[in-house]
Amino acid sequence: MLDALLATPAVLRLVDLALEEDLGRGDVTTEAVIDRDATATAQLVARESLVLAGLGLCTLVFQRVDAEVVAAESAKDGDRIAAGTAVASYRGRAASLLAAERTALNFVQRLSGTATLARAFVEAAAGSRLRIADTRKTTPGFRLLEKYAVRVGGASNHRCDLGSGLLIKDNHVAVAGGVRQAVEKARGRAPHGLRIEVEVDSLAELEEALAAGADVILLDNFSPADLDRAVARTGPLPQRPLLEVSGGVTLRRIPELARAGVDIVSVGALTHSARAVDLSLDIGINGPGQ
Repeated sequence: MLDALLATPAVLRLVDLALEEDLGRGDVTTEAVIDRDATATAQLVARESLVLAGLGLCTLVFQRVDAEVVAAESAKDGDRIAAGTAVASYRGRAASLLAAERTALNFVQRLSGTATLARAFVEAAAGSRLRIADTRKTTPGFRLLEKYAVRVGGASNHRCDLGSGLLIKDNHVAVAGGVRQAVEKARGRAPHGLRIEVEVDSLAELEEALAAGADVILLDNFSPADLDRAVARTGPLPQRPLLEVSGGVTLRRIPELARAGVDIVSVGALTHSARAVDLSLDIGINGPGQ
């Protein structure tokens, strides 16, 4: 069933928009080939190893097309699924299953791809305290869903929108006149419950951030040598600010960053570069009495 966190008006609108995109003018192939009263059963099958995400959304699509479709989910979001495993079945009018097929697969393939990639990053950091986080580099309209898939994969969400966290980026720094000035202005104006995070791109800017009392310091595109210097300069927790790393982070670099002693790595690739994994729908027409 659909996760309660996804049962929002925005998600329902997105599903309806996707169905309108595919079914707005009808399904002429199905109407020409399939008898109106034919019934069928479809199995959703993983064609490769993956971490499942968006299964309830897939079911929602089928039942949005036809409320009489009966779903039986045999796995849940977050499960690691072996290739060849059926994770759900759908029974109902054959025309309804065929009409919903592509839209349902688009959602579950995309979200499972994000969850699978997130799990790979989390496993690369296993045994350390390094936290893997996403970014706002999401597909327009899909942010809630993609950030949900990141969590399903075991990683963490960074800001969900511009109102959910205070992050002073390089362009804020440029307009404010410097790292220290930006942090001090934020300290005087921001809601008291928000931590102040600032992005720095050099050791000199790191010194400004420390002097201004930033709560979190984002080390952007630091070389390995400068990253080691930054960690050594700030000292151990809990006396120092949290240290986050961003900028071109690959899966291969995660063990190195975990050893370096930073706290968070934000990875835009979790959402902007995850590929859709291979799930397919195998449909069979029911016989008499089925």
